[in-house]
Amino acid sequence: MKAKGSKMRNDRLIRDKSKDAYMKTNSPKASMVCSNCGAIFSNGRWTWKELINVLKETTCPACKRINDNYPAGFVEIKGGFYSGHEKEISNLIMNTEKLEKKERPLERIMMFRIEKSKAILTTTGIHIARRIGEALSRSYQGNYSFRYLDGEKSIRVFWERQ
Repeated sequence: MKAKGSKMRNDRLIRDKSKDAYMKTNSPKASMVCSNCGAIFSNGRWTWKELINVLKETTCPACKRINDNYPAGFVEIKGGFYSGHEKEISNLIMNTEKLEKKERPLERIMMFRIEKSKAILTTTGIHIARRIGEALSRSYQGNYSFRYLDGEKSIRVFWERQ
C-alpha cells in the first residue's frame, strides 16, 4: 500500500538497458579472435591489429549479424541521378566502407542490391550507414535524411537526387 501523498506511478515503462543485443555488456577479460573474419577483441574493443596471445576463438558481433541476416543499418539510394552514375556511386560506397572498416571492424556492408532505379544496402552498424549517406550528400548533394529506429539500435538512411 502506498503512503498517503505518494505520487509514484505503477504503470511506468521498463526501459531496456542494453543498447544492442549483438553487443555484449560484460566485456571478457581475455583477448579473442573472430574465427570468421580475423578481427581481434582486446582491451574492450574490436580491432584488426595482430596479437600474439589470443586465448579464445569466438564470432564477432558483425559476423553474427551477417550470419543471422539482421542488419543494423538500411540505406536506400534512388533517383534519376543514381541511374546515370551507378558505377561512381558504387565506388564511393565501397571506398567509404573500406575507410570505416579499417578503423571499426564491426562496421561493414552486408548486402548491396541494385534495382531498376535504386539501390538498397544493409550494414552491420549504424555508423557506416550514416557515413555512407553523408558521403553521398557531400559528394553529389541531393536529398539526404536518416531516422533512428528501435531506440538507437538501427537506422534508415535515405538519399535521392533527380
